[in-house]
Amino acid sequence: MSSFNQILNDIKSVKIQGATNIAKAGLKALKLQSDATSIRKILNTRPTEPCLQNAVKYAKTTNTDVAHHFLNSLQKRTTLIGESIIKNNSTIFTHCHSSTVIDILAKSKEHNKNFEVFCTETRPLLQGRKTARDLNRLKIKTTCIADSASHDFLKESDIFLLGADQITKDGEIINKIGSALFAEIAYNHKVPLYICTNAWKYSEKNLKIEERNPNEIWDQDLKYVTVENPAFGKINQKYIKGIISELGILPVKKFLKQVKKTYPWIQ
Repeated sequence: MSSFNQILNDIKSVKIQGATNIAKAGLKALKLQSDATSIRKILNTRPTEPCLQNAVKYAKTTNTDVAHHFLNSLQKRTTLIGESIIKNNSTIFTHCHSSTVIDILAKSKEHNKNFEVFCTETRPLLQGRKTARDLNRLKIKTTCIADSASHDFLKESDIFLLGADQITKDGEIINKIGSALFAEIAYNHKVPLYICTNAWKYSEKNLKIEERNPNEIWDQDLKYVTVENPAFGKINQKYIKGIISELGILPVKKFLKQVKKTYPWIQ
């Protein structure tokens, strides 16, 4: 398999995880093949990921190296801004795997802040275990829990950090399934939820929620049982304390105004 096709296969199979990492991989594929058909193939690997769509769009007006550098700069700025909300002796809750959340926690550790993390295992693909492994490498005290145990651990947390796959024009956050449930629990227990992202994940398009293979949940063929496996869920903005991005730490409505002002080309 060629390097181009291998990258596309790795994105589709979720070997490459996280919206920002998917966008970077898409740019890598674009550098290998940039004809119209290839661009269409890249975008179709994950049509529900605005960061990928916007990165490719930006690269078409500049080039892949410039787009990749700019995406990295967004990540670094978001990390520096986000690190400021991590307090000493705090407990952070997170769900699934977000490279931005990991980077914020890594920077906090680098600045000698003392904290611990509760992370879900994140079914059905257990992406939270990747979070736990990353935090283990950083020597950050971490407790990995079953998704269904989240209520008890969330109410004992000081802050809830989530990544994002999409920020909609209505201020909803689309993220890994389960995120909306945990957002409501956090809100009820007055645990502030911050979305850690870059503004390229904003999209004015109504993107369809991806339905993944039901066999990821259960491969039994039962006559009267249907298995559904939505990959993402929507978080209402009322549950969100703020969005951490290269634009600052902003309430949702202010973020929406600022992203349109800063990136008028994003549709």
